[in-house]
Amino acid sequence: MVNEKVTMLRYRGSKFSSVKKLDIFPKVEEPFKETSPVGGTFSIISFLLILWLVYSEVNYYLNSRFIFKFTPDVALDEKLKINVDITVAMPCYFLGADILDSTNQNTFNFGNLDEEDTWFELAPNQQMHFDNKRHFNSYLREEYHAVKDLLWRSRFSTQFGELPPRNDKPNRPHDACRLYGSFVLNKVAGNFHITAGKSLQLPRGHIHINAFMSERDYNFSHRINKFSFGDPSHGIVHPLEGDEVISSFGRTLYNYFIEVVPTDVNTFLSSTNTYQYSVKALARPIDHDKGSHGIPGLFFKYDVSALRVTVKQERDHLGVFLARLCSIVGGVYVCSGRQYIFITIMSQKHNYRDLSIVKIDSIDSYLKQ
Repeated sequence: MVNEKVTMLRYRGSKFSSVKKLDIFPKVEEPFKETSPVGGTFSIISFLLILWLVYSEVNYYLNSRFIFKFTPDVALDEKLKINVDITVAMPCYFLGADILDSTNQNTFNFGNLDEEDTWFELAPNQQMHFDNKRHFNSYLREEYHAVKDLLWRSRFSTQFGELPPRNDKPNRPHDACRLYGSFVLNKVAGNFHITAGKSLQLPRGHIHINAFMSERDYNFSHRINKFSFGDPSHGIVHPLEGDEVISSFGRTLYNYFIEVVPTDVNTFLSSTNTYQYSVKALARPIDHDKGSHGIPGLFFKYDVSALRVTVKQERDHLGVFLARLCSIVGGVYVCSGRQYIFITIMSQKHNYRDLSIVKIDSIDSYLKQ
């Protein structure tokens, strides 16, 4: 038994020694290693560079990117939700709000807006809130392409929320009407309008009765606190929110031409089907004596785009991320090693040349003596 054990141990040792001969990585024993100030400097620089590159790579991996894709919109049976909160500088009994679409359905099927008698002039706390919202939304409309990625990453939805209640009430009759609420519409082109006179439904549409209104009763100055389509979603800016228009002529027609784009937002945490829109505004005074005909009021004429936008949050695969980290560490290590070897060789050549010059000078001095 003893002989067998000795034989097995000898075989194991010879096996590992054979594997050891296959080592292609050179090893330098500790007594033969020499440190230098240049090597220490390169080590510190390489270590700091690796830390900075690794931090940048981790930050890039965590800050996911958003991919935008355009596809034909085939979901024709979906419903279109519109959210409205508008204040018009006319009492509620002078105004009527309706909506018509290309299907000519009864407007009462879509829902009704709530009306609230109020004052057009805002209280100080409300004015501060609305001014901040107006300036902020104006900046987003102008700089959206520059800050859109930040909006999606920060999950921006609304900065200032609803208009706060008044902190004081004027001692005068109400001179404005607030119309707010939501409609659920067919996803087709339509016309949402607010004009003078209450509406009367007819078999083929409706009319607004304004025969008892005088010229001075018209004032379509308005303030838009909310105007959006679909459910709230992060990263979407609604262009009309925060707009305020003061009319210098009572009988004025305000046209808003709106292009609604269906949008699917898919993030790591949620998926939302909503809408975003672009708008063009046109104002025109109505004066029949001068040939400017029409109906004064606010007309929001919307149409639905045939393309659907898909916003998808993406991030590199974990394996790709780890491969990049390894390449950063290995690349910096190899490059710094090459640079160190090059500088060491050049330094040795320079020292050898200086030593040769010293020897020649010594020989010349000796010969002269």
